[in-house]
Amino acid sequence: MPNRVRVLAIREGDRARLERRARDRSAPGRVAERARIVLLSAGGLTGPQIAERVGCTEPTVVKWRRQYAGRGLAGLEDAPRPGGPKTVLTDEAISEILSATVTPPPQALREQGITHWSARRLAAWLRNTKKIQVSHDSVARLWRRFCLQPHRTEGFKFSVGPQLDAKIRDVVGLYLDPPENAVVICVDEKSRCQALERTQPILPLRPGIPERQAHDYARHGVTSLFAALSAATGQVTDACYPKHRHQEFLKFLKKVAAACPGRELHVVCDNCEDHGRAAAGRA
Repeated sequence: MPNRVRVLAIREGDRARLERRARDRSAPGRVAERARIVLLSAGGLTGPQIAERVGCTEPTVVKWRRQYAGRGLAGLEDAPRPGGPKTVLTDEAISEILSATVTPPPQALREQGITHWSARRLAAWLRNTKKIQVSHDSVARLWRRFCLQPHRTEGFKFSVGPQLDAKIRDVVGLYLDPPENAVVICVDEKSRCQALERTQPILPLRPGIPERQAHDYARHGVTSLFAALSAATGQVTDACYPKHRHQEFLKFLKKVAAACPGRELHVVCDNCEDHGRAAAGRA
């Protein structure tokens, strides 16, 4: 026996307003969706048919049909959301939050082993000491906005060499204004690179399947990788040697020079001891 369709009765004067809402392209999509659900329900369509036409779920159809039947057009409005009103931070509050972020925690917190701010801890400290009513979510949003990451720590090294200023000027000058018909290269090396080989060939990627490799591998000792980057062209010259000594470094420089015949070569490298010995010609 077929299910009986309950036709929704539209209240007097509501049809025109519902039709305007359903056609209004400037209104939010949820407003037009609810109006269409009511109009289609008044036309005798079932819940599944309405859901298919509107592009929603059947429980959504049942909800707004029931809301309109009970309260009319007022039942199609959004209910007040739970929670307190949204707090808008003033410029002074934002300045206080950012200033506290880049300042280490006070001595009382450091004595407890706290060396870096977290969003929750900073928000609580601001509320207790600065009387700034701010949530940890607001602090986190400000950190993302200004690219601040108090939880991260990186190292740095500052040279105190007496010729630091002169060396910086020489290197920057080579990059910005290299000599005519000269080649400027940057040289560095990485020692003790592990030479690993997978026990099975790597399977290439396919539609829907990423590249795959075996979990185990064979070790073939270590090697030292030398590389030279041309500052003008981006071309890289590389070589691998079993050891990392000034003899290998000098051999690599000869290979780089052979790749640039008849050109003046300017080499930029670090202060490794092997580099100085190779420059002195003590191979």
